[in-house]
Amino acid sequence: MSKDTFGFIKPLVDVHTMGMFTIANLLRDCGYVVYIANDDINEAIEDIHKINNYSLLKRWIIDNGITKLSISYRLDPKDGCDYFMSIYEHLKSDNMLVEKGGPIKNVSFAGLPDTCDMIRSKTDNVLLFKGDEPPIESLRLYGVPENLLPSSLDNDNPYDKMRWEFAEKLISSERYKIEPSLDHYGYPECGKENDGYLLRLHYAKNKHSLPIIRTHSGPYNPNREEALKEYNSWCRELAQSKLLDILSIGSSQLTQSHFGENWDGLPNGGGIPVNSELEYQIIRDNAKPMLARTYSGTKNVPELARIHERALNISWHALSFWWFDELDGRGSNSLLENLKEHFEAIRYIATTGKPVEPNVPHHFAFRGADDITYIVSGYLAAKACKELGVKHLILQNMLNTPKYTIGIQDLAKGRAMLRLVRGLEDSNFSVSLQLRAGLDYFAPDLEKAKVQLAAVTCMMDDIDPENDNSPEIIHVVNYSEAVRLATPPIIKDSIKITLNALREYRIARKLGKVPNMLYDIKTKERTESLYSEAKAAIGLLEKSIPNLYTPEGFYKVFVEGFLPVPYLMDQNRKFSKATKYHTAIKNGGISVVDDKGLIINTIERYKKIIANMEI
Repeated sequence: MSKDTFGFIKPLVDVHTMGMFTIANLLRDCGYVVYIANDDINEAIEDIHKINNYSLLKRWIIDNGITKLSISYRLDPKDGCDYFMSIYEHLKSDNMLVEKGGPIKNVSFAGLPDTCDMIRSKTDNVLLFKGDEPPIESLRLYGVPENLLPSSLDNDNPYDKMRWEFAEKLISSERYKIEPSLDHYGYPECGKENDGYLLRLHYAKNKHSLPIIRTHSGPYNPNREEALKEYNSWCRELAQSKLLDILSIGSSQLTQSHFGENWDGLPNGGGIPVNSELEYQIIRDNAKPMLARTYSGTKNVPELARIHERALNISWHALSFWWFDELDGRGSNSLLENLKEHFEAIRYIATTGKPVEPNVPHHFAFRGADDITYIVSGYLAAKACKELGVKHLILQNMLNTPKYTIGIQDLAKGRAMLRLVRGLEDSNFSVSLQLRAGLDYFAPDLEKAKVQLAAVTCMMDDIDPENDNSPEIIHVVNYSEAVRLATPPIIKDSIKITLNALREYRIARKLGKVPNMLYDIKTKERTESLYSEAKAAIGLLEKSIPNLYTPEGFYKVFVEGFLPVPYLMDQNRKFSKATKYHTAIKNGGISVVDDKGLIINTIERYKKIIANMEI
């Protein structure tokens, strides 16, 4: 066994951590010791030339015995190259590399292809990861011996192969380029002050032209005024195409964390830098007749909900419950403060009649949670919304998360969660299913990424294949995701690929050219297993946690470790019960495992937690 120890760092301004956590966990599964730097180190490397910052990084490397150092950055390529080369040159000049007698055997970089190319032009002594590497190939590049590679990563699933071949033919034919829009702009209220998601949903259902199409977008420009001007021109162009129903504003981190405040000297980190209600109103007006939505903030959540109502007539509110606070470093709220603000915001939203979209399950998955936790967290958030008076829920399900999840497991996980949440429906509460591809899914090879987009669209239709109204919403993730921010032409092509794949796949199923996955035995068995285990887990929580559907109840569920997040960066061990469990790839999905790699049943684990829990 190698004695190598891996260290992962990234500039603090970059909030993209999923790929880093994924490979770190896989290296741990192979038996390696892995350290992920805390915020002090990540902030220091943003200005490595500043006094004491390099010494802080060096001490971290030496104290932890790190022999392989990996640097990650997925924002602006020039900034990424500058960050990396500054760190690399400091390590070289300080004789920290092994060829100079130092401890570091190699330095690697993971980021956008353009950043990798810029780094390659400056040095050829660095291992580069552009994002297209399968997990098992990444491990090989890191030097992991074949006998230590997880066998669960070597997958040749017939369902996934079928979808890939179907998508390849569709993209090579280029028929998607002439795919017409669904054109949901024909009802009387469209584009007017009283327009809204439920009106558009009703119109699309009557027209038999679901799904509603949403996409997330926004140019990057360090000049705030220029960024807003460019984005408003994008809004007008996208509205004219009639391809897009919901404009999802890719707001900047500062918009979410410091809305309405002075931003002087604060790093933006990308996204649309909206900082006033007037700027939101201008975007809304330029976007019409599209509806608009944006993410909530990382503080003052109830007040931002009111602002989004006034300034955007927001199509629906997106809230993260446990996330975008101290847990993930995205905000200054404590976990309990964040939950209290979210519950207060939802009470207000309920009075507006607007839907709520809980951005919850995939954030647990980003931090290594198992598939049962994915389902349970989604259900808990949905039921809390209902109990707080929300009439309509947007149930988001992010597929390919993690990206090595096999297709039939994604189907089973999606069906189990949908079945549980639809069980909450009654005359006062309804659910719209929103499906999307994973954040970490797309390859930097754009032609391959187009195939991936078509293939994941096929899977979206297989979650509820005999329901013409499902999914109600598709959040189209643009195929350029791994390389660069999407411009309007890429956004429009991504929507056309999605619509064409959906239509062609439905025709192929009716003709018997592709299987009807509703009747696939393996998928049905997995669905029943996940559903039964998740339902029993929810029952235990409702029985054992007093006032479960309150901020205090949700806080207790997390701190007691019912929802395990082994990737969580918790250097102060504040949430030690939540991070103590291990998860691993099992049968193409993610399960909680013991020290021997054996799956731990959720109900057994919950009962042990409850037995040791202080009520």
